[in-house]
Amino acid sequence: MNIGIIDADLIGLQEHNFPNLACMKISSYHKKQNDNTRLITYSEIQGQSLFTETFDIVYISKVFTITKVPNGILNLSFVKYGGTGFFFDKAENLPYEIEHSFPDYNLYNNWIKEKILLGKKEDYFKYYTDFSIGFLTRGCFRKCDFCVNKKYNKVFLHSPLSEFVDKSRPKICLYDDNFLGYKDCVNILKELQATKKPFQFKGGLDIRTMTEDRAKLLSESKYVGNFIFAFDNIKDKNIIEKKLAIWNKYVKNERTVLYTLCGFDRNNKYDYDFWLQDIIDLFERTRILMKYDARPYVMRFERWKESPFYQLYVFFSQWTNGTVMFYATSFRENAKNHKSLIDFENKYPEIAAKYFDMKVENIAVRMKVKELIFNFEL
Repeated sequence: MNIGIIDADLIGLQEHNFPNLACMKISSYHKKQNDNTRLITYSEIQGQSLFTETFDIVYISKVFTITKVPNGILNLSFVKYGGTGFFFDKAENLPYEIEHSFPDYNLYNNWIKEKILLGKKEDYFKYYTDFSIGFLTRGCFRKCDFCVNKKYNKVFLHSPLSEFVDKSRPKICLYDDNFLGYKDCVNILKELQATKKPFQFKGGLDIRTMTEDRAKLLSESKYVGNFIFAFDNIKDKNIIEKKLAIWNKYVKNERTVLYTLCGFDRNNKYDYDFWLQDIIDLFERTRILMKYDARPYVMRFERWKESPFYQLYVFFSQWTNGTVMFYATSFRENAKNHKSLIDFENKYPEIAAKYFDMKVENIAVRMKVKELIFNFEL
């Protein structure tokens, strides 16, 4: 059979620099059946007159709900589609024999060559060319309202490293939902270390499940890029601080980043009081992270544009999501006394006085002084 594979996010998003694992597994499975597979675009199936070849089956996969698919495509009789981008947390699993196929890492080769000829730098495609990609574990027990990972009540072992690690690829990228939530994650970390390949968890790790042995192992690993965690709810501040204190014993530098959700109302009211408290909570979480030499990476829920403090969210993201600006400036300095800043300060001077001028260096020094005093008193 002739099999067409469409990575919808690759076509529908302006910036998308990592491959679709489901697409690579589907391709691999069909190649084992002696079928022909190819990465294609919508233009090749949008009408009989546009056919460059006949496809027996066309698979369309997408991860992100914001990705658009042309009208009528999904109604074609030979099209099969799936993924969280279509069905969010109700997406069906791939059939077992496909899910546990070794990924076809050659699927994107021709597309990469075309993009490089058009001027893209080779480094842009590192996740396509340098990394073996897969899930070691699946599932998460957190059931966060805003999250797609609500299908399971636990974290469980999904596949061994041998199922997706290509010996010729120098690095490993893991898509696990909540790796540190798995009871035996320490032994798997040791297996990762034994490969002697640098690795990373693309979706981040759960700091609330951090322990001394996990922190030590991660700090000793060949880890790629930032250590990414999350601080999505101010109600978690006590456990977040407790776990960051453990983490700081082993890793204490600018490589610690926590995704920080804002603009999401768990009570679904989205009234003025919510938006004001959300801004305050965002500042407070940032203040807490500063104490532990960690940086927030602000993730704005889609309704943030409805906020009366719209411009403050813009400045906040510009400040925290750019490493240099966050470590070099305060919120006020980054916003350059924009009118929205002045208006907010005039209305809420106490909030502005507490948060607008805080800097990483100031809070970090203050914490170190407190530590010295505490140790001296002991």
